[in-house]
Amino acid sequence: MSQHNLIQRYSASERSNHWLVAICFVLLALSGLALFHPSMFWLTNLFGGGQWTRILHPFIGVLMFVGFIGMFFRFAKHNALNQNDSAWLGQLGDVMAKREDKLPPAGKYNAGQKLLFWVIVVTMLVLIVSGVAIWQPYFAPSFAIGTVRLAVLLHALAALILILGIMVHIYAAFWVKGSVRAMTRGTVTRNWARKHHRAWYDEVTQGRTK
Repeated sequence: MSQHNLIQRYSASERSNHWLVAICFVLLALSGLALFHPSMFWLTNLFGGGQWTRILHPFIGVLMFVGFIGMFFRFAKHNALNQNDSAWLGQLGDVMAKREDKLPPAGKYNAGQKLLFWVIVVTMLVLIVSGVAIWQPYFAPSFAIGTVRLAVLLHALAALILILGIMVHIYAAFWVKGSVRAMTRGTVTRNWARKHHRAWYDEVTQGRTK
């Protein structure tokens, strides 16, 4: 494919940041499920047993949160909601039918992507705060038992919402053909950008700041 027909969407640094968080998420989802219910305890074998799973899970969680902080500062400015996003959300029928010519022009991210971004931000904050509160043997003894029990509940609920959100994110990446290459190669085709993110395409092609 001609380089002239490609537009850079993500830098190597942004892609590395994304994949660090993604790998941590997978490890946390597997280890978290292993610790959540006895029927899934067999997943601890992936981490060297139950004890190692309990040790590694919170440390991986901290690594993911630190990595996500980097993503937040990179992408938050592109995820501010605007009037076009309200109109986009009001035309979900056109979204699901892929009638993108009828939708308001999207910036770097459309309204659905923006909402998912903020859901991830909130769940990440809940996970790190509740995770610290239940982290044995370092921090949990400093909290009242009622606080720890509430933290366990919030941690499980936030993890469920995050897992569902990431499943939607992965599905959408494959549903919109050509999206995956953006985070693997860093580029998208001009046609893809023009069709799915027209406002962003106009900014890029006119030389303005992304």
